[in-house]
Amino acid sequence: MEHRTIGELMTRQVVSVQLDTPFKDIAQLLADNAVSAVPVLDGLGRPAGIVSEADLLRKAADRSDLSGRTPLPHLEAWERARAEGCTAGELMSAPAVCAHPEWTVVEAARLMEVQNVKRLPVVDETETLLGIVSRSDLLRVFLRRDKAIQEEISREIVGRTARLGAAGVTADVVQGQVALHGSVEEPLLIPVLVHMCAGVDGVVSVSEDLKPAMAAGSAEGSGGPS
Repeated sequence: MEHRTIGELMTRQVVSVQLDTPFKDIAQLLADNAVSAVPVLDGLGRPAGIVSEADLLRKAADRSDLSGRTPLPHLEAWERARAEGCTAGELMSAPAVCAHPEWTVVEAARLMEVQNVKRLPVVDETETLLGIVSRSDLLRVFLRRDKAIQEEISREIVGRTARLGAAGVTADVVQGQVALHGSVEEPLLIPVLVHMCAGVDGVVSVSEDLKPAMAAGSAEGSGGPS
């Protein structure tokens, strides 16, 4: 199946900083480029970490509030050390959690979920930065047209499993929601088809109204003598 890769979805023109980039320069870069975080690169162009608006705001939150309207947040020792930082290397979240360009959306999304991050620097086999992919980039697969999804299911799934007994299956796709109709020769093929359709880029959900071919044939032929 034609899965979009991270290399196709990532942003290639990446705004980045160096380990020694000062606090105010980072804040200015974020504002000028309308981004909320940037990779921090070492001397070889490899992501050492990520510095975000949240990392910068930790410094503001750690300061005394003379009005007394809000309590001083509790910061762990490592958080306080970062709040006191003045350069990207001191402020960043590290190590950088990275993806590779050949990965699928599923692989990147799972890593984001497990690591609780909003973006992934994309690196090559030498760990050199190639681009960056964000949650919004991954969501672009769900902008795929229904017709393209339906054509892929018909060609790659139904077409390739026809000899296994799926020749009588058709797929309707509306707003990314797939509905399978028709008959199959082997009932065990039904969950396989559902699982395969769910893996197509852009699919939101899959439902099925599939019947064994013999049962479908019996139902069509029933009705008794006229």
